[in-house]
Amino acid sequence: MNLILRADASVAIGTGHVMRCLALAQAGMDAGGRAVFAMAVSTPAIRALLESASCEVVMVTAEAGTAEDARQTIIIAHERQASWIVVDGYPFTAEYQRVLKAAGCKVLFLDDYAHAAHYTGDVVLNQNAYANEAMYRAREPHTRLLLRPRYALLRRDFISWRGWKREIAPTAHKVLITMGGSDPENVTDLVIAALSGVPGIEATVVVGGSNPHFEERAQIAPQPGSGFRLQKNVSNMPELMAWADIAISGAGTTCWEMCLLQLPMMLIDLAENQKAIAGSLAGSGAAIHLGSSATVTKEEIATRVAGLLASQSERAKLSERCGELVDGRGTERVLSELARG
Repeated sequence: MNLILRADASVAIGTGHVMRCLALAQAGMDAGGRAVFAMAVSTPAIRALLESASCEVVMVTAEAGTAEDARQTIIIAHERQASWIVVDGYPFTAEYQRVLKAAGCKVLFLDDYAHAAHYTGDVVLNQNAYANEAMYRAREPHTRLLLRPRYALLRRDFISWRGWKREIAPTAHKVLITMGGSDPENVTDLVIAALSGVPGIEATVVVGGSNPHFEERAQIAPQPGSGFRLQKNVSNMPELMAWADIAISGAGTTCWEMCLLQLPMMLIDLAENQKAIAGSLAGSGAAIHLGSSATVTKEEIATRVAGLLASQSERAKLSERCGELVDGRGTERVLSELARG
């Protein structure tokens, strides 16, 4: 199965669209296929990651979502004898899907909030906890739906953690801080400032490879002995999630990774499209929603973090619900659906 994955990454866009496509690309390559990323914009860190994962990267020279973008993507798909085109991103519309289908391409459309007016792809995947069939009434009869975290796309390094069971410490102190691959608003600094006032904290701060604030942050990073350590573009995220007692995170694609590791999470929505993710996870009992990055204060963060660290029962409930949502077989299920044709 040869996959063309049309997704972009930048400081403004973030890296989540590419990272979840990478999960599918890895699964396809593990099954003997090839994976080609067609990208209009990227970052050096993301490109290096994709190439290290043996994915080919081809640049699209058109503006994302335009007719010329679709034309170039179709050419790439035909040249690479693609089995499927995987499309992930908010610029891609109903017309974009229609053009790909009219060219005879099989299309998997990754979606978050039904932003397209009509869906003509062969398969629509929405892995979010709030996804439901009513969101996609405007679709073709042939369009199949894969909905909710049962189909959560997890990268290869998380798959080996399926079945792992978390132990909940009576008193917790280990905190993972991760605000996604780019964090353009530098919310990481707000969280560090908040936790600096919480006694006994041992925190690992993970900064994504596309974060524009890393050099600035590294210069003012808490000193050794402060309880904080700063790491950039890590390759051992599952181990860090297993190490932590709780996480403070942006409400992006990493939520499903934390669910697999049954990690009690406190979420800050960093963009408008993350509000529904954070809200639905909090509503289902799998997370605590701290609020928006534009309004949450360091005092609010500090108070709620201290409360969660002190409450073994609350952490246990969050952890149990996380494990119920994601079993680590979502990527496998999606690939099986694509194999059906």
